[in-house]
Amino acid sequence: MTDKGTKSRNSYAAPALERGFDILELLATMPGGLTISEIAQHLGRSMSEVFRVTIVMERRGWLRKSAQSDHYSVSYWMLDVAYRATPAQSLATVAAPVMQSLAAATNQSCHLVVRAEGRGLVIQRKENLGPAGFAMRAGAVIDLVTSCSGHVLLAFADDATRDAIMAAQPAEVVAAMRALAPQLAVVRERGYETSPSARAAGVTDISVPIFEFGGAITAALTIPYLAMIDGSQRTDLDQTRAMLVAAGESISDRLGAFSGQGRQTGPVDPA
Repeated sequence: MTDKGTKSRNSYAAPALERGFDILELLATMPGGLTISEIAQHLGRSMSEVFRVTIVMERRGWLRKSAQSDHYSVSYWMLDVAYRATPAQSLATVAAPVMQSLAAATNQSCHLVVRAEGRGLVIQRKENLGPAGFAMRAGAVIDLVTSCSGHVLLAFADDATRDAIMAAQPAEVVAAMRALAPQLAVVRERGYETSPSARAAGVTDISVPIFEFGGAITAALTIPYLAMIDGSQRTDLDQTRAMLVAAGESISDRLGAFSGQGRQTGPVDPA
């Protein structure tokens, strides 16, 4: 028998609010943005239904409009709100000075990745100070299966978290995650992951876990290591990896991860 209170709550509707969410979710998949008429067409709604909601969302800063094309896209305000409303803010605040020192010491950029449902999300980056480098932008979405950061997030996640991630994935992604099991075991044992970048040639990604209070993984700290052909880099790959491991442990310490317990990361592989 259905509880009347539950039935009443499930029947609540806010059409304008739902249209706003529909627009945000649509534009999140359209990097080039869409016009109001294109939004209406994609959502199967009339222009009048979409117009007012879109204009209000632009006025409130959730959407931005290109003066050249009249295309609307999601603004960084959405990321800013999510950043301030979640533990990402305290994490990024604690990590920022360590990441800045790491970027300066290695002359390599670094970025912080958290899990957002079944994907990774870059919430902060620090660029190197040299004239050239490679960096991921804040807000970039990271594939957990193919990325170095994703492997770290999966390797150090508990069984319940991994099960929840896979439950939200299509069958082919679940199969790919399960096939990663031996590799993830190695990552967990040695305490870091390293692999050629899935996005750029000539870049080697190195990633380490960041643990929060209680010892659960909260993020991955990653350096996309770019070896300069003139040999001007300050540290080689092995030195950079060792400094990244130390930076990850420093951030975890500041978050209280190791209070009263041993570190969860494995020994640094000298090879």
